[in-house]
Amino acid sequence: MKTEQAGVGSPSLSKAEIAYRWIRERVADQTYQPGHKLVLAQIALELDTSVVPVREAIRRLEADGLVTFERNVGARVAMVDQGSYAQSMETVAILEAAAVAQAQSRLGADDLDAAERINDRMRALLDDFEPAEFTRLNHKFHETLYRRCPNERLCTLVELEWDRLNHLRDSTFSFVPERALESVEEHSRIVALIRARASAQEIEKAVREHRSATLHSFQNAQNAPNLTTDSRKDKS
Repeated sequence: MKTEQAGVGSPSLSKAEIAYRWIRERVADQTYQPGHKLVLAQIALELDTSVVPVREAIRRLEADGLVTFERNVGARVAMVDQGSYAQSMETVAILEAAAVAQAQSRLGADDLDAAERINDRMRALLDDFEPAEFTRLNHKFHETLYRRCPNERLCTLVELEWDRLNHLRDSTFSFVPERALESVEEHSRIVALIRARASAQEIEKAVREHRSATLHSFQNAQNAPNLTTDSRKDKS
């Protein structure tokens, strides 16, 4: 049980918050697949708590769109909705761009060096492409930039949308591998803008366009007439 990451045992977190993070983590990493039934009593037992905080966590996850609740059926991990992917990508483009723009003055040389090292690892994957690893590193690159945002609520919203994207699709780059090189080059440009202390507006615009370009590439690929049915399949 990955209780350390979920914050279990931390005196600063309520039992409901611990349960919320614990379940959300398992939805994000696909331990709980779409359609998985969430048995409140079992989760409470694993977390050594009562059902009450688990029920509160489930309500929050339902509001987040990660869980559905049906009478006489109970709570289940939400099924994949094709339209939700585009909505989440559009939302991430707006929220993350704002978060990085706010973070720019707090990003030091060490942060930017770390981001560039991650981007170099992504570039090294291009010759023998591994979509899942590329996507993992892509998330890590973006997190390195937005995590310094002073607005904690904004960071939480960005992370929530990333979780939704993980739930909706394993890797966009599986469907549009040609987008990977463009993405790496755009990462370099974003880091260069931050190093040069470009305006917040310019940085926000660059990040938003970067995120939007990935969505547009995916949509174009989905609409291509020669795309086979198999290549259109969602990860689920």
